[in-house]
Amino acid sequence: MIRSMDYLVVIPARYQSSRLPGKPLINICGIPMVVRTYQQCVKTVDPSLVVVATDDDRIRVVCESEGITTVMTSSNCLTGTDRVAEVAAKFDADTYINVQGDEPVFNPDDLRLLVEEAEKYPECVINGYCIINNEEQFRSPNIPKVVVRPDGRLLYMSRAAVPTNKVLEFTGGNRQVCAYAFPKGALELFSKTSRKTELEAIEDIEILRFLELGYEVRMIKMSDSSMSVDNPEDVESVEKVLLN
Repeated sequence: MIRSMDYLVVIPARYQSSRLPGKPLINICGIPMVVRTYQQCVKTVDPSLVVVATDDDRIRVVCESEGITTVMTSSNCLTGTDRVAEVAAKFDADTYINVQGDEPVFNPDDLRLLVEEAEKYPECVINGYCIINNEEQFRSPNIPKVVVRPDGRLLYMSRAAVPTNKVLEFTGGNRQVCAYAFPKGALELFSKTSRKTELEAIEDIEILRFLELGYEVRMIKMSDSSMSVDNPEDVESVEKVLLN
């Protein structure tokens, strides 16, 4: 069990999801999704170092009933990372680990890898990625595709099917895993913008804001077991995994 006062794991959970309202509280095999995400995190990290950040009392009540520390944040956060930045303004740590609240089968070993990488590179923004297994994932606009430099730094991330060749074939690729590590200073810079940056707004991928602000992002390879929930069909897919 990893326990250190140098970092805090934050699970952002917003009730008003445009594609799936009330998403954090959707039952996954009888357990609210945000609670399942928390349960995955505490398999690796001491529970005292994990908080849920939300703007909704319904989520707060459910989390607190499960003994989960909950931090109330404003309802006008542009992204989950902006929500993490609000937590960083209230709780002092060197690094803030962000695990999205819609990752009910998040691999605890991936969280361990992220914590260890953050300890090696405490001044860097770090994000996870994994191999794309099939063309359906590659073509899906719900899945951000990752293009990584040979040295492991992020070159670009897009909802488009990239990289591809002249005839637009699927030749392989990588997808984002929604787990991040942020130094306090990077979050402070990120949260100073009053609106999304240009590419971030077009792609609806918040990690691009760091690139546009001049921050380098280190990418770390993770398992391909991550399954984010964006629509009702994703709920069915996750439940099949849990029941098998």
